Amino acid sequence: MTSQMITVIDYGSGNLRSAAKACEHAADNAGINARVVISNKPEDITAATHLVLPGQGAFQDCMKGLQSSGLLSALQDAVLSRKTPFLGICVGMQLLATRGEEHGTYNGLGWIDGTVTAIAPQDKTLKIPHMGWNDLEITAPHPVLAGINTGVDMYFVHSYQFQLTKPDALIARCQYDGPVTAIIAKDNIIGTQFHPEKSADAGLRLISNFLRWKPTLITT
Repeated sequence: MTSQMITVIDYGSGNLRSAAKACEHAADNAGINARVVISNKPEDITAATHLVLPGQGAFQDCMKGLQSSGLLSALQDAVLSRKTPFLGICVGMQLLATRGEEHGTYNGLGWIDGTVTAIAPQDKTLKIPHMGWNDLEITAPHPVLAGINTGVDMYFVHSYQFQLTKPDALIARCQYDGPVTAIIAKDNIIGTQFHPEKSADAGLRLISNFLRWKPTLITT
């Protein structure tokens, strides 16, 4: 069996334990011998075969937490230089953007070009945050979507959305009075706006696919 180390990055955000438990279950389902750690240590980012960045809260607070934790340099080296497979969840996906516009304008990681903006539905019966189950529309094939088809429901909780500068990175969206970015991908980087760890069997399948994934790196 393949041996892996999955590091769930602890930078002061919530939702760490549920993400870690989902990774454990997904690894078991995929037949992967994996050790899952929740860590705020740079050496555990460096040693990881797969990295998971969950996120809850405001864009600015999460970005500050990542910067102040001392993990940013190790994370950039692992993801951008050594091409470790990376999964960002919810705000963990939004931090990939060039900037976020929640309570001001703040720089993100800038790994995928785009801006995080408020969801502002014209239909005033639609509540913010966008919360609950919503079905995906697959817009491009990707290995993390193996066995996941258009129409499958995933669990969302968010008030802001990732507006991509170019559509190349979009692989799935949902509808909430218009299209909302649901999954983005570039090289070894995946981001989900929904919470796969809270999305039942379909979410576990996506995580299992992520753990099996061997990215073919094409610089775009």
